[in-house]
Amino acid sequence: MNKDSLLKLLPSAKEDSNAVLLYIDLGQQYENNEPDVAIKYYRMAGNLSKKINYTLGIIKYITNYTYMLNMRGQFDSSLILNLQSVEFSRKIKDSLYLAKTLFNTGTSYRCLANYEKAAAYYEEGKNIFRRFGDELTEAQGDDILQVLYDDLHQYEKAIQYGERAVSLLRKAGNAPMLGVALNNLGMEYASIGQLKKSDSIFTETLKLAVRIDDKNLEQSACLNLGNNYLQQGDFEKMKPYMDKALLLSKELEIAESELIALKGLSFYHTFKKNYPVAKQYAEEALALSYQHDLKMQRVKVFTQLSNLAYAMQDIELGEQYAKISGDLGDSLLNESIQKNTLELEKKYESANKETQIKKLEADKKIQELTIKQKNILNYILAGSAVIILIISLLGYRTYRQKQQLQQQRINELETQQQLTATEAVMKGEEQERSRLAKDLHDGLGGMLSGIKFSFNSMKGNLIMTPDNAQAFERSMDMLDSSIKEMRRVAHNLMPEALVKFGLDTALKDFCNDINQSGALQVSYQSIGLENEITNQTTAIGIYRIIQELINNSMKHAAAKNAIIQLSKSADTITLTVEDDGKGFDTTLLKTAKGMGWANIVHRVEFLKGKLDVNSQPGKGTSVLIEFAST
Repeated sequence: MNKDSLLKLLPSAKEDSNAVLLYIDLGQQYENNEPDVAIKYYRMAGNLSKKINYTLGIIKYITNYTYMLNMRGQFDSSLILNLQSVEFSRKIKDSLYLAKTLFNTGTSYRCLANYEKAAAYYEEGKNIFRRFGDELTEAQGDDILQVLYDDLHQYEKAIQYGERAVSLLRKAGNAPMLGVALNNLGMEYASIGQLKKSDSIFTETLKLAVRIDDKNLEQSACLNLGNNYLQQGDFEKMKPYMDKALLLSKELEIAESELIALKGLSFYHTFKKNYPVAKQYAEEALALSYQHDLKMQRVKVFTQLSNLAYAMQDIELGEQYAKISGDLGDSLLNESIQKNTLELEKKYESANKETQIKKLEADKKIQELTIKQKNILNYILAGSAVIILIISLLGYRTYRQKQQLQQQRINELETQQQLTATEAVMKGEEQERSRLAKDLHDGLGGMLSGIKFSFNSMKGNLIMTPDNAQAFERSMDMLDSSIKEMRRVAHNLMPEALVKFGLDTALKDFCNDINQSGALQVSYQSIGLENEITNQTTAIGIYRIIQELINNSMKHAAAKNAIIQLSKSADTITLTVEDDGKGFDTTLLKTAKGMGWANIVHRVEFLKGKLDVNSQPGKGTSVLIEFAST
């Protein structure tokens, strides 16, 4: 039924489940064009469902209402409600709605950047959907997974899910869902630089949005097309799309889209050298970023304001805006690091608590067994003395054996749990290193390179005094140094050569970098590693161990030369690291409290290796480690 037909039913609606469904249907008619009206009807559906104790109505209300919350960036509130809907679905044992609410909850976690929990909820929901064999539902799941892998920067995998979702939705003839899946797929192709392909998909999305009168989809497609033309430097083609996106985002009250459109129009007027108008758009975007706490966009707006100030030859103001942008970017990066560090600490604490619980349970079982055996012995003592003696001896021996077995099992569980906790922490550390390296290289690196490009573009258009020209060149040198330092930090966090070319190549690059720095001369020799593929977990562990050992040679041993030998046989990997430093008393390692040596020991234990250290004061240090080849 269309909107007008549904509105005619309102006056005669009674307070029952039919009225709840009527309110839901009306909200869906309004949600993409008049969101405030949609929210009103969804709340009416939720209030009535609670009043008449209609659980399925509450689930439907949450499913639709949280979509509106997500559109407005209220992800915390959306998560709370979606978690409630999952519990309601489990309570009424409705598999289809359980799968839907699991996917909605996964989306809330994804929007809050908690990708681990998002993936868990998506996986549980998709397993339920598969049992229904419904292609439309499966297509929705593929589209949602497309967005998840986009957030994880795994664009090729996202495209696989996106193409499959689009194919299924074309077959099903569901235009609204097809429009959303196309829009998401266009963004994936844009992310890998295929802008022409992306333009074609966004153009189809825009035509579809206009045909089905979906203003939300229309503004998103306009914004994406405008951004594509901005990336291609075609400002004239960009402008009409940004104008339309600005108009629709204001109408739909989507603050971030409005901000991006304003920023795009500021770029356009900068290109036309209409600097006052460009500044006006940028300042409007900045006000929105403060009003709606859009910190990441605020960094970009300050960068644009800095470029504008330079273009208007206000060097002091340009430097001021550039500093604000840099400080804010650093602040966001620190927040991200702190957040991920806290998550790792929580995982580690959780693993420790589980170990303690299991140990207590094992102790309790041992005590129960002991008490039971003592009771048996007491019963037997009521018999003859000979039988008591024999049974006592046998019972005592059995008790000792069981106690030893229980203790052995407890030790095995503790060791296994410690290894699991170590593995979780190390994997989390390497994932965080990899993510931070990508963010630094792709995000901050791109931003710094963009600023350098802007400076070079401005240089030819500015008339500067000799002093200002000298200051400008010093600034360019500082910017080059910043880019090199950022790349060095990103490389240390997760060497690209290790991921792409393997352990042997990564170690050669590492040694070359150390030699070029002049801090230490490192000789690297490898045997049996050429054209060999080493398990990534093992490769990362060995690389970090060598990093830490060479760092110790430079920092503590004051060594001038070092040798790294790495050999691989059929079932063993052998690592030897030697230096000509001042050496030390190896007995001190038993009481060492430094994180560096602890990290080496933990990694060796995790890889099930054997560690041998030989050193004496004034005679250098030799470290031999053997790992099982996997």
